Amino acid sequence: MDIHENARTTPHSRAEMVRRVIEEGASRSAVAKAFGVCCKTVSKWVDRFLAEGPEGLRERSSRPHRLHRPTPGTIVDAVIKLRRQRLPGHEIARRCGVSPATVSRILRAVKLSRARDLDPPEPPRRYEHPNPGDMIHIDIKKLGRFGRPGHRITGSRKSKSIHRGIGWEYVHVAVDDASRVSFNQIHPDEKAPSAVDHLKACVAYYKRLGVAVRRVMTDNGACYRSTAFKNTCRELGLKHVRTKPYTPRTNGKAERFIQTALREWAYARSYITSDQRAACLAGWTHRYNFHRPHGGIKHQTPISRLGLPVDNLLRLHT
Repeated sequence: MDIHENARTTPHSRAEMVRRVIEEGASRSAVAKAFGVCCKTVSKWVDRFLAEGPEGLRERSSRPHRLHRPTPGTIVDAVIKLRRQRLPGHEIARRCGVSPATVSRILRAVKLSRARDLDPPEPPRRYEHPNPGDMIHIDIKKLGRFGRPGHRITGSRKSKSIHRGIGWEYVHVAVDDASRVSFNQIHPDEKAPSAVDHLKACVAYYKRLGVAVRRVMTDNGACYRSTAFKNTCRELGLKHVRTKPYTPRTNGKAERFIQTALREWAYARSYITSDQRAACLAGWTHRYNFHRPHGGIKHQTPISRLGLPVDNLLRLHT
C-alpha cells in the first residue's frame, strides 16, 4: 500500500483514533487535537469504521466514481482504429477532434501507446521430436584463449596486453532434440573442415549410444553452407536442415545449451589457462549428460531418455 511520505495518519493510527472515540468515549475534537488533525478527519474515519468495519480504514483511490464528461465510445473506437493504422497521436487527435492527452490516455489503457505494441512478438513455438536422433542441433561458440586469469576473475584490465594475439578457440556443440544428450568438441576454427570433423565425431558418438542420427539442424554459417559439409551429410545419410535467416530461436535448443555451458563450465570457475578450461569440457559434458537434471525434460537426466539397458548404461558411464 502506498502512503504519502507526509501523511498524518496511517491505518494503524486511524484504528487508534476510532478506538479512543468508540471504546474510551473521548470527544472527537480531543482526539483530533491529540493526533494533530482536524475534527472532520477524525469523524470521517469513525464514520467509515462504523459503516464498513476495519476495511473502511484502508486507503482508497482518489479517482472519481463517475466522470463528468467521459469520452464517447465512438471516439474511443475511432482512436484505436486509427492507431492500428500506424497513425501518430497528434494526427489521431486532429482527426478525432480531441486533445493529444485524451488520445494518449485511451492508448495507454488499451496498451497501444508504444510502436512496438502494434507488432507484438511472435509467441514461442516449442517442439520436440519423439525419437532420439530425429534431429540433432549443431552450433558453434567462439571463446577467447588466455594464458592467465583475465579481468572476469581479477577485476583488473591492467594486464590486458598479455592476452593480445593469443587467439581464439571454437566450441562445436551438438544437442539431441529428444533426449538433450550433448556432444562437444573444441576446434581451432569454424571452417568447413572443423565442422565436418565435428559432424562425423558427433554421429559416431550417438551411434555408440544406440542412436541413429537422421537429421541435423544448423544455422547459415559459411562452414555449414560449404560443399564439404553438404557432401558429408549425403555420405552419412543425413538430412541437413538450416534455420530461417535472422531467426536464432529456430535452433533454440543449441542456443540454450551454449548459455548453460558458458555459465556452468566456461565461466564457472577460475582457470589458469584456456587449455585447462578445454580439458574440463569432457568432464562437464559427462556430468550434463549423465547426472544433471534438465528442466526442459521434467528434471530427468538426458541419458535417461535414451532407454538404455542397465549393462550398456554402466559401460558408457565408466
